[in-house]
Amino acid sequence: MHDDKIILGFETSCDETAIAIMKGDELLVNTISSQIDIHEKFGGVVPEVASRAHAEMIRNIFHSSLNNANLQISDIDIVSTTDGPGLVGSLVVGYNFAKSIAWSINKPFFTVDHMVGHLAAPLIENKTMKPPFLTLLVSGGHTQIVFVEEWGSYQLLGTTIDDAAGEAFDKLSRFCGFGFPGGPAIQKIGEGGDPSKIELPRPKTKHAYNYSFSGLKTAATNFLNNLDIDDKVTRADFAASYQEAIVDSLLSNFVKAVKDTGVKSISGGGGVMANSRLREKMNIFAEEKELNIYLPTPKLSTDNAAMICVAAQNNLITNDMNIDDVRLNSIIS
Repeated sequence: MHDDKIILGFETSCDETAIAIMKGDELLVNTISSQIDIHEKFGGVVPEVASRAHAEMIRNIFHSSLNNANLQISDIDIVSTTDGPGLVGSLVVGYNFAKSIAWSINKPFFTVDHMVGHLAAPLIENKTMKPPFLTLLVSGGHTQIVFVEEWGSYQLLGTTIDDAAGEAFDKLSRFCGFGFPGGPAIQKIGEGGDPSKIELPRPKTKHAYNYSFSGLKTAATNFLNNLDIDDKVTRADFAASYQEAIVDSLLSNFVKAVKDTGVKSISGGGGVMANSRLREKMNIFAEEKELNIYLPTPKLSTDNAAMICVAAQNNLITNDMNIDDVRLNSIIS
């Protein structure tokens, strides 16, 4: 599908209302309307509130995206959207809106798995990425090591048995009052802090590639609860140490999987992949082992519709082109 077809993409799986338009390899528009300000007072995403906000914003964002791309709705060749996993109420808004657009202009309608979108995100700016490679997908709801033998052929090597890495950031940040979302808040507070100041565990699981972050979160909260008033520990040291523990845990299993599979290329995706320390240590590892590394930019690591467009462009879809056969994947993440 690598031609000049114009692809319209929607992503509403959680709390971003995102719309993108691609023409061939050119990203014409990548609009992301975040709901962080809405959910911050709750300390996390409230599904009903998120769904309502999507419904209120999506029409205006769609028309402004068309205007910014200097296009008419009739110029669209393909419509694509996330079909899950995600918050069902949020998914329904984008899914129904996208499907109605495709139906009204009689154009193909493609659905894309949300995590496959993250997996494909590096392709937006780096068309040379090709299988086989190993990818680390890290978001608020998922932590996965996936072996991509070829496009469309994925082997899940490892996942979390409890909290995802993004949840580990969010939950501790909420406990400490650092802010929402937790990853960026902890990264910012930890700037200038000593990541080795506090000894926190790097949890292990019985399965070599699986993750567990609930124990780390508990250890961190216990440390704070038992902190003596005379202990000289700054917020920056604590945040940096906690971030380092998560990053080390993520990379430990991923490095083992890289060695065991013998891949020569690695990639990453998901909102946590925007973390500067994780990106730094992944790049260092790739350089030391002379691996090809493909990471989306921080903006393209978080939820966006450009990744849905590029996945559809490469035929990484969950349905055929018959719009009447499309159904929403209502798995909750």
